[in-house]
Amino acid sequence: MPAWLTLLLATACGMIVANLYYAQPLIGIISSSIGMSSGTAGLIVTLTQIGYVVGLLFVVPMGDLVENRKLIVVSLLLTSVALVAAAVLKQAILFLSASLVIGVGAVAAQVLVPYASYLAPESSRGRVVGNVMSGLLLGIMLSRPLSSLAADFFGWHAIFAVSAVSIVILAILLMKVLPARRPSADTRYTALLGSMWHLLRTTPVLRRRAAYHACVFATFSLFWTTAPLLLTGPGYHFSQKAVALFALVGVAGAVAAPVVGRLADRGWTRPATWIALSTVIISVLLPLLIGGSSPVGIAVLVISAILLDAGVSANLVLGQRAIFSLSPEIRSRLNGLFMAIFFIGGAAGSSIGGWAYASGGWSKTLWIGIAFPIVAMLYFATEKRKGA
Repeated sequence: MPAWLTLLLATACGMIVANLYYAQPLIGIISSSIGMSSGTAGLIVTLTQIGYVVGLLFVVPMGDLVENRKLIVVSLLLTSVALVAAAVLKQAILFLSASLVIGVGAVAAQVLVPYASYLAPESSRGRVVGNVMSGLLLGIMLSRPLSSLAADFFGWHAIFAVSAVSIVILAILLMKVLPARRPSADTRYTALLGSMWHLLRTTPVLRRRAAYHACVFATFSLFWTTAPLLLTGPGYHFSQKAVALFALVGVAGAVAAPVVGRLADRGWTRPATWIALSTVIISVLLPLLIGGSSPVGIAVLVISAILLDAGVSANLVLGQRAIFSLSPEIRSRLNGLFMAIFFIGGAAGSSIGGWAYASGGWSKTLWIGIAFPIVAMLYFATEKRKGA
């Protein structure tokens, strides 16, 4: 697999998945602009993630059935239309509907990831997936500072408009340079969807890895949905630029993805999983122990953000490396199920985070956030040593 193609796939995944998170640090100004209350502001992020889950369950499995390049391009064009709508619509219901469609179209990234795994040989699959996922994770992490800066200079609508143009250009580029991949599966779409429940029941690696990551992704979404509310609120009074810088620091956590991919290739998945889950727990424990708006408290929050992003990045690569080692003929369906399950966790984290912060403040939010990775670690402790 040529290095330029790995770089292109990583960049494409980052650009696509960033659309899920542009609104996250802006929910305060977007909700007030379109007439939503603070208690319902979390729906802006939650509906985008729900749309993503819908796409993972009903669009990504088509990667085992239809030509992958065409599926990717159509999904990107759908995303660009929804982004234009989000940039110009000013009514809450219409904006939330556009957010839902953005989520559905953004699953093109999860067609690209198994596409990369098909091109990579078994001996380097973890490294290739790790590199592509590092691009995806950088997109997630850079989306927040980019949208904060764009909102500060040009208003919150700008980031959606710029992204719409970028996604159209990306669709044209991928259509021209990606090699075609026609799946060998010979079945109907309804039968394909029906097989997913069977795969979930008969693939313990999938169930476990999805459960682990649903827990840590719930904490991730909870933290990054509520941290901007904390930093722009009383005691902190951060500007959108300052929030952008805070989110930018968390990008350092993405370096864990390719490193962990190499560890998985060497058969060290189990100890790496312990480290990943422990890192997420520590990331939430630190601001619980040392909080406040003092320089020390803010420094601890920065360290917490880096550790959280690193732990979540590492656990995601470990999970995908495990399921991509299974049968190639079902890889898109496995990936769709894996991502859908953990994004349900993310949607729950976003909605619970908004409620927890409104009802009990930052401390209550963190206590709920630390419970998720603890549950994941307890469940992981029951896994047999020969498990993934």
